Amino acid sequence: MSSRTFEDKQSQAGASPGFEFLKGVGQVAGATLLSITMLASSVVAGGLVGLAISFRNLPDVRQLRNFIPSETTYIYDIQGRLLASIHGEANREVVPLDKISPHLKRAVLASEDSDFYYHHGINPKGIGRALVTNWAAGGVREGGSTITMQLVKNLFLSHRREFTRKIAEAVLAIRLEQILSKDQILEMYLNQVYWGHNNYGAQTAARSYFNKSAENLTLAESAMMAGLIQAPEEYSPFINMNKAKYQQKEVLGRMLSLGWITQKEYDDALKEKIKLGRIRSFQGSALPYVTNAVAQEIAKRFGRETLLKGGMRVQTTVDAKFQQMAEETVSKWHQELLKQGLAKNQMALVAVDPRTHFVKALVGGVDPKASEFNRATQAYRQPGSAFKPFVYYTAFATGKYTPDTIVSDTPVSYRDGNGWYSPRNYDGTFQGSMTIRTALKLSRNVPVIKVGKSIGMNKVIETCRILGITSPMEPVTSLPLGAIGVTPLEMAGAYATFANYGWQSPTTLIVRITDSSGNVLLDNTPKPQLVLDPWAAAAIIDTMRSVIIDGTGKNAAIDRPAAGKTGTTSSERDIWFVGTVPQLTTAVWVGRDDNKQLAHGATGGVMVAPVWRDFMLKALKGVPVENFKPPSQFPRPKAK
Repeated sequence: MSSRTFEDKQSQAGASPGFEFLKGVGQVAGATLLSITMLASSVVAGGLVGLAISFRNLPDVRQLRNFIPSETTYIYDIQGRLLASIHGEANREVVPLDKISPHLKRAVLASEDSDFYYHHGINPKGIGRALVTNWAAGGVREGGSTITMQLVKNLFLSHRREFTRKIAEAVLAIRLEQILSKDQILEMYLNQVYWGHNNYGAQTAARSYFNKSAENLTLAESAMMAGLIQAPEEYSPFINMNKAKYQQKEVLGRMLSLGWITQKEYDDALKEKIKLGRIRSFQGSALPYVTNAVAQEIAKRFGRETLLKGGMRVQTTVDAKFQQMAEETVSKWHQELLKQGLAKNQMALVAVDPRTHFVKALVGGVDPKASEFNRATQAYRQPGSAFKPFVYYTAFATGKYTPDTIVSDTPVSYRDGNGWYSPRNYDGTFQGSMTIRTALKLSRNVPVIKVGKSIGMNKVIETCRILGITSPMEPVTSLPLGAIGVTPLEMAGAYATFANYGWQSPTTLIVRITDSSGNVLLDNTPKPQLVLDPWAAAAIIDTMRSVIIDGTGKNAAIDRPAAGKTGTTSSERDIWFVGTVPQLTTAVWVGRDDNKQLAHGATGGVMVAPVWRDFMLKALKGVPVENFKPPSQFPRPKAK
């Protein structure tokens, strides 16, 4: 009946005077209701338009086809022992689905999404169950999210509980199921989900909780892991085993009710004794000096982001046991030198295989826990007389000099930019004419400066560059006395090239780097190049043998052919011994971090050569004795 007909009938019936008032009210109410209806329609329409716009602005799930999750980088010694794991926020190791235990897959599905293989991204049954549960609880207790929805939430969306986010999850989940298979989604989820204690993905979690790979998890362990997903730290067996066991029982019960396990499997799993591993995410490096140097090299070459998230597998050149022996040697001699009056002494040791230029040991200080500063790679200190072999090699390479060439140890003065410079020997005396061999083994200063001036300091600098020494150098008169900064790593690498008769590969701590799939990113297989004159290299090695036989390095004698050189700087701030056998070259430096004098009379020959000797005796135990090749085995260069 129309309102007009209704009003006419009321008038004909003799409506009361109050009717006009009621009619007015009715007209107003009708208008208000119409307005409310129109407003509600506008809100709904606007909401739909807003959702449509939101859906249009949602992330493109197609990019997940090429998605590479962040992974932990692992550093190993040359024998495959794990030394350190390096990661950013997420400690993760990605594994394929077939490398994850079937028990864990079923446990996670039973706990999180038992209909996973039957729905298309959203599960109406699960949503209905969640609504009933939440209504009864008077709050959000169950989300109704499928594994696909959880995955897109973890990858793309915030974790705030909002209605619009839930709709976005559903839309993205449906889209994702159209481009990826169920197995691909499950694999991505199991590698992405957070399991507690900074473990992301099933593999790192399995290694942390149970000290085993994800593919070897038992039913009992799998159920316990699956029970962690909702609140990993709260249910962690490391924190509360009772809660972890309760969650385990819940998951096993769900699996039993689904018919995925038998009653016997259920009972056996509950009875199984759980053997916990240890929290691994925040453990330090086993060999910090080595792994820190490796990490710096990787960051320099590939970038820090790749180091933290690239999932690299890095094989180093160092054997962990050999490195530990080197560290123990340094620690021992630190104490010995303290007893000898060298207060606050620091030490660095680098050992290199001359045949490969692989670093075999690298010790950057007396205690990595007290200081992370790596003196083997980061401390640029003056080498003193340990620099002299670079000058004499350069002279030999001209073809004009041999170890038996006579040089003059007599007073001399040179004019340089700061006036006149008159070099002196360490003992303040001059000994007249002598061979280069004698001048080097007695570490005379004046003869090496005269030779350096004769051949040209720029040629000496060129030799240093070839040998891998990168420090700034000027062709000043004092250069042959080691008035530059070098690292122990540079010194060991340079002497190793002499010991290999001029053949050189880049000195490195890294054998190989692969990604988590085994693709080779860096291969440092030695590819030696001849960079020095072989005769001149053999001649300088032969000359340095005299240093150990009856020169300033007698304390370094090790009952096998060895060559080396002592180094002591002015005011005894830096003392060195750098020496080699055919199979191993080692540089040892001692000094103070504040660059103050160690002690009056401290020399490389007296205080550092014994350190070198002690280390080499241990390092070469069981290694066959080898002789150096004499210079006569190589053609002598023609005089230039």
